[in-house]
Amino acid sequence: MADPKPVLVVGAGPVGLVAAAELIRHGVPVTVLEEGTELSGEMRGSTFHAPTLDMLAEYGAAERMVEQGFVAPLMQYRRRDHGVIATFDFGVLADVTRHPFRLQCEQFKLTRILHDILKDKPGFSIRFGAKVAAVADEGSHVVATLADGTRIEGSHVIGCDGAHSAVRKSAGLSFEGFTWPERFLVLSTPFDFRSIIPDLADVSYYADPEEWFFLLRVPGGEPGGLWRAMFPTSAELSDEEILSPEFARARFARIKAGRDDYPTRHRTLYRVHQRVAETFRKGRILLAGDAAHINNPLGGMGLNGGVHDAVNLGAKLARVWHGDAEDVLDLYDRQRRGVTVEHVQRQTITNKQNLEAKEPEAQAAFRDRMAEAASDPAKAHAYLLQVSMINSLRRAAEID
Repeated sequence: MADPKPVLVVGAGPVGLVAAAELIRHGVPVTVLEEGTELSGEMRGSTFHAPTLDMLAEYGAAERMVEQGFVAPLMQYRRRDHGVIATFDFGVLADVTRHPFRLQCEQFKLTRILHDILKDKPGFSIRFGAKVAAVADEGSHVVATLADGTRIEGSHVIGCDGAHSAVRKSAGLSFEGFTWPERFLVLSTPFDFRSIIPDLADVSYYADPEEWFFLLRVPGGEPGGLWRAMFPTSAELSDEEILSPEFARARFARIKAGRDDYPTRHRTLYRVHQRVAETFRKGRILLAGDAAHINNPLGGMGLNGGVHDAVNLGAKLARVWHGDAEDVLDLYDRQRRGVTVEHVQRQTITNKQNLEAKEPEAQAAFRDRMAEAASDPAKAHAYLLQVSMINSLRRAAEID
């Protein structure tokens, strides 16, 4: 007999709402507890990979995302002088995905789309202004205690409450890994870099031993969209220095000689970590997304990996809620934690090391590998299976 209590999902970000959508799809009631008074409007993640869009299509969300985002059919690697190292066409993945491209679309749009889809579904509820202070596994159920002392019972709880997860901390789980010494600065401008950089792809990574950077085009609420530029910054500089208009101007000036007058719409500075929770499951307490793992943003794998967690977990937890043995949730941990360590952490670290390589031999090896892969359809296909996270999903499915 099904447990009458709903599953509690802590956090109404994209991972939390995907988990809710997957559970609701399988007839499991869900209560989402969101600390904010409304859905977040932060830009944050903006890259959606092909298999993620395939998953979102199951809820009716992918088509609406495509309507509100920019389809990026190409990805480039370039040198600081704007010479093209390699151009990859996601179209070669048409044999394995319904969405053979990268979609550039701010993650807050997904939360609004999912909320709109879920809000009138039987069994779905969301409480705003519900900051979770602690959770406890009571054996037969869980209890979430809010900051105001309110206690809410559920069958299980999924922590989708970010890197500083109260759910993870309540469970006493360590968050193993390290923090990069440099912080990453993201600057957004409506200036269209395609007007001064010939054949620039909407997703372009620049390799440079002194200061790598990337350029991504996102909608951003502007008629022609915004370009997001990310730069590493020195550990010796203060936050105030880095966030100053002068610093932004100097960073932009290095993109193209003779230009530094780009209007800046947003500045965001953040520390970058590579960390994974010691387990994604402790009894009836489960973790997904940034609460379970965080990594550097090169490759757009954090947000996508979180969505993959949520879909995997939602399907398995629905089986448990409907009467299967609890140990199916151990398989979620083995699969998703396994590929996080084996694929996502390794790939994102490698992406950073390739772009910032200082030794001429390492730089040349990276350029040669990418150029060779891009020039051979079979090798391009294999490379894009990896960076689009299709391989990591296939690997997870192999784990039992």
